[in-house]
Amino acid sequence: MTTADLRTEPSTVADERALLEGFLDYHRETLAWKCAGLDDEQLRRAPLAPSELSLLGLVRHLADVERHWFRRVLADEQVPPLHYSEEDPDGEFHVGDQDTWDAAHSTWRAEIARARELTASRSLDDVSARKSKAGEPFSLRWIYHHMIEEYARHNGHADLIREQIDGATGE
Repeated sequence: MTTADLRTEPSTVADERALLEGFLDYHRETLAWKCAGLDDEQLRRAPLAPSELSLLGLVRHLADVERHWFRRVLADEQVPPLHYSEEDPDGEFHVGDQDTWDAAHSTWRAEIARARELTASRSLDDVSARKSKAGEPFSLRWIYHHMIEEYARHNGHADLIREQIDGATGE
């Protein structure tokens, strides 16, 4: 990669909550690392046709994922999606020349900060305000596991996209 890897490895002996938060933060920083050192044009590039996936699109998508699971599902905040709509359900991936790293990155970081605020005083056993399609609430533990899975999957995409853009590789 073009910049130093500044990710913090999760502890190997921490309690469950610290492990979950550590792995989630590690994956959040992995996405930032995959984007580091690229300009807006490179970040908007979708080099794996016919896929529309770009690094900027992944950052926008994960901002919406953070917002959805922590603000909308867990805390029942009445906030709209950031980048998609009923008319454009994949809007976060439809990036244009007006979309920039600075805007996407600051929005994503703000959603992460809000997620941390909403989880700070909750137990892993606390359940969400909103329910699943089957009518069951989600525990904070389940949401953390889901978020780690979501980031891990998309960081795999980010690996492939970054390698296509400039040849940079790294775990």
